[in-house]
Amino acid sequence: MKLTELKELAAERPAELADLSPNLVFGDGAPDADLMLVGEAPGADEDAAGEPFVGRAGQLLDQILLSVGLDRHQLWITNIVKFRPPGNRNPTPAELEASEPVLLEEIRLVNPQIIAPLGNVPTQYLLGTREGITKLHGTWAEWQGIRVMPLYHPAYLLRNPSRTQGSPKWQMWQAMQELSAALAELGPKNPRAAVSSARQGGLF
Repeated sequence: MKLTELKELAAERPAELADLSPNLVFGDGAPDADLMLVGEAPGADEDAAGEPFVGRAGQLLDQILLSVGLDRHQLWITNIVKFRPPGNRNPTPAELEASEPVLLEEIRLVNPQIIAPLGNVPTQYLLGTREGITKLHGTWAEWQGIRVMPLYHPAYLLRNPSRTQGSPKWQMWQAMQELSAALAELGPKNPRAAVSSARQGGLF
């Protein structure tokens, strides 16, 4: 299967996603990226554009990436849920579960060496934990043999704009430098492995 084919399948959403926006917001970027960023669900701007992370939070994310020499077009950026929940609410457990098969296939096809979940929902869902992002931000974990570094969602940084030492933006800058360094040290990718259908456990 190719990502273009998966996108077509994702548009045929299951009944559990019927209450969400009808507009599909599929992943975007380099189809063989070493780094995959995973959010929870698209917002209003993304719903209108049909692309992930294009609103204010997405623009800040672009600045964050560029501040450490990364370009979003070299990465793969996606969300667990591919349709906007009403009022930008968090996806329900049923909506997350219904979206999981597409996400797992997306990960298998892109075959990233590092996954960076953005915010509480994708971090807790991928890692099977109840720990919050404020504790897990910038730490390393593993999911099915893939290195994982949870990061703050850029929307959280918009609500906490301070750049002083110890602030969320400062912590994000520190984590992004480490993530960029880890990417620079990567060797060739391992052959694609089957992903289980069960979850495992300067400032900008």
